[in-house]
Amino acid sequence: MSIIGWIVLGAIAGWLAGFFVKGDEGLGVLGTIVLGIVGAIVGGFLSSVLFNTNAIEGPLDLSTIVVATIGAIITVVVVNALGGRSRVGRGPI
Repeated sequence: MSIIGWIVLGAIAGWLAGFFVKGDEGLGVLGTIVLGIVGAIVGGFLSSVLFNTNAIEGPLDLSTIVVATIGAIITVVVVNALGGRSRVGRGPI
């Protein structure tokens, strides 16, 4: 999958991360999608380092969606923590 594919996948992952991480309403939908793109790229890179696979060049399947969503969730949580925002909603994270 190319970098363009990871950007599109990151946009979807950012949108999904908005459902899992509550309290990021200050970012808005576009901010969460942008963080999802960053998170997907970071998650793909970390996945390739940790599992010794080539996630960036791999196919689009369920594992890449999961990796991108986890990366997006981590990125949104880190940005919220650094920005001083608190989680006010109900959610698993």
